[in-house]
Amino acid sequence: MAIVSGFNGGLTLAFHVSDRNRSAKWYGDMLGFTKLYDVAEIGWCEMATHIQGVNVGFSEVKEVKPGGPVPTFGVGDVDASRGALEKHGVKFDGPTQTIPGMVKLATFLDPDGNPLMLFQDLSGT
Repeated sequence: MAIVSGFNGGLTLAFHVSDRNRSAKWYGDMLGFTKLYDVAEIGWCEMATHIQGVNVGFSEVKEVKPGGPVPTFGVGDVDASRGALEKHGVKFDGPTQTIPGMVKLATFLDPDGNPLMLFQDLSGT
């Protein structure tokens, strides 16, 4: 039995960023996320992803130290998505990795160096 119960299906991935407005624009332009709200008084902005109940939040901090879990977003074609992002100057961390019959993975960085990943399901399921 879980100690915590009653989860409602919502999930917010919180990132430390140097400029929440710059991050909101980047995530909107590059990934198509939409701004839900911005609270300047506390340096917080939240955006909706393409997955209902899953949001990203940006907390402004003086010094960004990227790390922690890496949000991994499913796409239909990693190569096409990577190419589109690279055309807009998005930096990737090495080549795309392919595990035959399983998955294709490409890690990229937001403007503050926070790692994100694209995945393509190759399992055929």
